[in-house]
Amino acid sequence: METYASFLLWAVPIFLLLIVVEIVYGHLKKNQTYNLMDTIASLSSGTTNMLKDILGLTIIIISYPFIFSKTAFFQIESTFWVYAVAFICIDFSSYWNHRLNHKINVFWNIHIIHHSSEEFNLACALRQTISNILGYYALFLIPAAVVGIPHEVIGLLLPLHLFGQFWYHTCHIGKLGILEYIFVTPSQHRVHHAINPIYIDKNLSAIFCVWDRWFGTFQEELDEEPPVFGVLKPVKTYNPIIINFTHLWSLILDFIRTNSWRDKLLLWWMPTGYRPADVVKKFPTNTIDDVYSFDKYAPPASLLIKYWAFSQWLCTTFLMFFFLSGFSSFDTIQSLLFCSLIFISIFSYSAVMDGYKWAYSFEIFRNGIGIAFFIIPSQWTFYNTNLTALLYFGLTYFLLGTVFSIILFKQK
Repeated sequence: METYASFLLWAVPIFLLLIVVEIVYGHLKKNQTYNLMDTIASLSSGTTNMLKDILGLTIIIISYPFIFSKTAFFQIESTFWVYAVAFICIDFSSYWNHRLNHKINVFWNIHIIHHSSEEFNLACALRQTISNILGYYALFLIPAAVVGIPHEVIGLLLPLHLFGQFWYHTCHIGKLGILEYIFVTPSQHRVHHAINPIYIDKNLSAIFCVWDRWFGTFQEELDEEPPVFGVLKPVKTYNPIIINFTHLWSLILDFIRTNSWRDKLLLWWMPTGYRPADVVKKFPTNTIDDVYSFDKYAPPASLLIKYWAFSQWLCTTFLMFFFLSGFSSFDTIQSLLFCSLIFISIFSYSAVMDGYKWAYSFEIFRNGIGIAFFIIPSQWTFYNTNLTALLYFGLTYFLLGTVFSIILFKQK
């Protein structure tokens, strides 16, 4: 995990720089694809995903090394071919895992966060899940295990494969000629994120689009059908933690409400969007019928709130970088507590962004927790010389946050 933390220290600034470049380009071309609050939600979601991954908060049901030990029939000697075949196997497995997430009710909860933005830009690429608690992905890597790909190679290539999917989340790149027949392109991925009926559940590949073409899920972007982005049942929140579990909560409610024991057992495994008939009648949900005539989620927010929300994201990002840079200085409990503080902060300021009445009181409470976090545990390692800056930054941030929260609270 320390290696992964070091990797993120240079990868994340590159992502942020590219997002800034896209914002500037959109401004110059008078075709801005960014909305401030939506962008903050996307970036905050990226933070939660990175921290969850670096903490290893996953229950491994079956591991790749175990599958490798039971199924490896071959051994590839050449270093080049080990990495080439491994990358193809990862991309193949990614396609089927992605397809599962789109097609089965309970698995859609893992993926809904990535589709929840009603914009399409590089920032929404960072909307990645924290609800994938159960580790079963190794099952999709059986082909890699059979041909003898070592787990060290898989572990190295998985992050690179994920980061390789960042660049095509943009509306500023058109079709790319012959590359459209080999690789996933921005045009193809715009289709994937669209809620137009003709585009739903299409273009599920990650790097090589051949899987979609072979398995019948490919759809070209049509000039006469401009993509509309989001999900058919809008999440209506900027809070990435709520978004991560909103579909699961809907399934739980349907489970409780239905009188059919058959549906109680099967609704989890039915096609995505399935609801018991008796529940649909009593508890209808708001879904988008006409993709060209619905209002995007945009609760009223003053300019002060917008600047405040941006400053909150900026400060929690600094806290994340402090954590990544000093990762080796934290033990397991300290890491969990520190990351929990960041999670609570993101939940709190995004609740203010949503305009919840209770959010300002919760924000004051959150700042109190932050101040206590840095004052009480005087024996913790972040008080050492190498992390003194974290102590001063954290205290300043939460003290000023308390003052501004009170001001915002009184305005409401």
